[in-house]
Amino acid sequence: MQRVSSARVEVDGEVVGAIDAGLLVYLGAGVGDDVASTETMSRKIAGLRVFEGEDGKMTRSVHDTQGGVLVVPQFTLFGDVRRGRRPSFEKAAAPEVARGLYEKLIEELRADGLNVQTGRFRAQMQVHSVVAGPVTILIDTTKLF
Repeated sequence: MQRVSSARVEVDGEVVGAIDAGLLVYLGAGVGDDVASTETMSRKIAGLRVFEGEDGKMTRSVHDTQGGVLVVPQFTLFGDVRRGRRPSFEKAAAPEVARGLYEKLIEELRADGLNVQTGRFRAQMQVHSVVAGPVTILIDTTKLF
């Protein structure tokens, strides 16, 4: 997850999702992730205080700032490069499982009242972003339970 001044996703030259200030979320679904994982992830994304308040400290959430959230599916986050020169993706969830979890996360974030834009699942995407800070946070649901 990155705090951004702006971000957009293009597929075949067409903008399919764009936000101004907010969060760019690269979502990787792994083997063993489930609906409980998406619910936990949604709460974390919506509530993490990564935006500066009046005191200059990170005291505000994306909710507080009324920022957007751009969710981009990215199975390559599970690339394992410990052996050889080509990443292994065996720890990534199967596409049909990953798609369901991706859609569920988007649904959860929207239900929480956030302005959510998306990339396109299994598409060749061009992601453009202006990272603010830079602030990049890794959220691993296996470490949240």
